Amino acid sequence: MPALPSSLISSLSDAPALTVPETAGGLPAALAGVPDPRARRGVRHRLCVVVTAVVCAVVAGYRSYSAIAEWVADVPDETAEALGIAADRRPSEAMIRRLLQALDPDLLTTAISGWLVGRATTSASGSRQAIAVDGKTLRGSRTAVTAADHVMAACDQATGVVLASTNVDGKTNEITRFGPLLDQISDLRNTVITADALHCQREHVAYLAERSAHWILTVKANQPHLHAQLAGLPWRAVPDATRHDDRGHGRREIRTLKILTISTGIDFPHAAQAIQIRRRRRRLDEPKRFTTETVYAITDLQVHQAKPDQLAAWIRGHWSIENKIHWVRDVTYDEDRSQIRTGTGPQVMAALRNAAIGALRLAGLTNIAAANRHHARDSSRALALLGII
Repeated sequence: MPALPSSLISSLSDAPALTVPETAGGLPAALAGVPDPRARRGVRHRLCVVVTAVVCAVVAGYRSYSAIAEWVADVPDETAEALGIAADRRPSEAMIRRLLQALDPDLLTTAISGWLVGRATTSASGSRQAIAVDGKTLRGSRTAVTAADHVMAACDQATGVVLASTNVDGKTNEITRFGPLLDQISDLRNTVITADALHCQREHVAYLAERSAHWILTVKANQPHLHAQLAGLPWRAVPDATRHDDRGHGRREIRTLKILTISTGIDFPHAAQAIQIRRRRRRLDEPKRFTTETVYAITDLQVHQAKPDQLAAWIRGHWSIENKIHWVRDVTYDEDRSQIRTGTGPQVMAALRNAAIGALRLAGLTNIAAANRHHARDSSRALALLGII
């Protein structure tokens, strides 16, 4: 496993001595506006203090309510005081559990994403922000009488920061939650929204047009007429706009992208360009056995608004969210086997894992498992990461 960047390790290890700040900064300040679901009487620990401590524990790799409470109980007194917790009166497991089971996960995600975006490096001048919309089932939340929770999120492709999320309950589906999800993002002007074939819907592109956003949508068999129209275009006569030949993990993959400007004949509103993506894969030990996959997409972006390399990067970037967020939560945080099932607990914990992953990635860390171990060895490192010290 590769080592963590030495510059980051040294910068965290050389963090200043812990002190109790007069005014909470960093993540606690961002959480100050999140509504507290508890009755005001008898509240001993402020919401922003408890949630910040939970995120610190998640950054260190802790997964369950019990493990998080143990982290809070075991940190040195100076760490607890820097968090705003009295060393002799720390939040209990029951208190942490009840609070997280009652929080609004969407408002929590909005507050955390606002803080993370503020810490992100400003994008290059003239580049568009690309936001991937994707859903994930929290399989561990399933019970004998209830289906597993399903959460849909909007994620910044460049940083991997989750910008908004919404629960998709059993009475609806992702299609109906597309607008409410993106309503949580105040400004979509000139952004590029990428989504899978499920969201290739006329209502969605009408909504994005009203928000002055652009889009790239995958087209599959759920839109049979549109898919047949795209497949019937004269692709053989079109040269490759981009071609990438990658080798790694014992495989070779050749990806080509072709683009056709749409003038007439495609029955979809605002469509400006049709895209064909072809992926040819083979194992390096089987040189003659390629598998080929052809996927179609459409976009409202005009030729002068996006170069072929940009379109290819945004399309591939959409699927990278699976690796940047969902895979890490499943494998590193073992989310699918989580026993958290009560109230909004599953969605809130998913939001807190997203927060930890986003903060670590913005710090330049790509190996999240190694980063968890690094922060577990010294509790002050998590506080430095979250802007508390």
